[in-house]
Amino acid sequence: METETHIPTHTKKRTIEEIVREYSTPLSILAAGALVAMSLYYGQPGRNQSVSAGTNTQAQLQESVLPAAGVTLPITWGDLGAKLVEVGAIDPAKLTALYKDRGGFPPEYQKMLEKNANEKIVITSQNAGYLLNLLWALGLANKNPILEDKGEMMNPAYKGAGSFASTGGWTLAKGSAMEHYNMHELVVLTGEQQTLVDRVSRGIYRPCCGNSTHFPDCNHGMAMLGLLELMASQGVGERDMYKTALAVNSYWFPDTYLTIATYEKNKGVEWKNVSPQEVLGKDFSSSTGFANISSQVILPQSGQRGGGCSA
Repeated sequence: METETHIPTHTKKRTIEEIVREYSTPLSILAAGALVAMSLYYGQPGRNQSVSAGTNTQAQLQESVLPAAGVTLPITWGDLGAKLVEVGAIDPAKLTALYKDRGGFPPEYQKMLEKNANEKIVITSQNAGYLLNLLWALGLANKNPILEDKGEMMNPAYKGAGSFASTGGWTLAKGSAMEHYNMHELVVLTGEQQTLVDRVSRGIYRPCCGNSTHFPDCNHGMAMLGLLELMASQGVGERDMYKTALAVNSYWFPDTYLTIATYEKNKGVEWKNVSPQEVLGKDFSSSTGFANISSQVILPQSGQRGGGCSA
């Protein structure tokens, strides 16, 4: 299968401290920015739309892509946070310190580092960055064939997996990230489940680079790998894996998927009716695919943070 190779460079590595700041903008500001930007498109003269009608359309589109109440994922976290802490893939002191300047560490997040997080995970605009970090740690640390010698991450051309943004950028572990890379049996898959993860990971792209989740060279790719492993281990089917991945990618890259939703709406397709597998594919969600889509949509940046290898 063709892969758009994303050559790693040290200049592209971002630390987790830099990444978390990308998600620190208050939600009210993000929403306002999105609505203002989208009004420039939908409220253009000659479109036979009143200001109120245009505003309603904008709000409806945003709510369909980024529901304010969040999206319930078909998985539970269980004691994975405690296991990640136990093996040292997450240093809780470093994680807590990271959020010190953001009003402290919320109790619901602390719960995910303990052994009692058995409710279904709900992703929202407010917690998308935190879930990204947890899933990043899981994807990085969990032992999986995708991260081994036959995978893209270990291609000899890159002289080891340690120079990628997904590895060099993870600074919340005890010791170096590579001390935990593909080292811990946290989510153990059957042969059938591994085949499913391998297949689906090849079909899910991200707009910050040109690679699929099967080549998780940035934090979003590694986090998505962790999410796919977790879903497969809990019996989530392929169709729902794609549906969930699209919801999660939308919160991680709001500008991207608001633009894609606008593109689809212009073709007469509501967001609820799009094919998650198609939208997550190379033609829509890779960096080059999205560049092509966005060139066909008159929509300024929404003001939502996200995108880029730094989240």
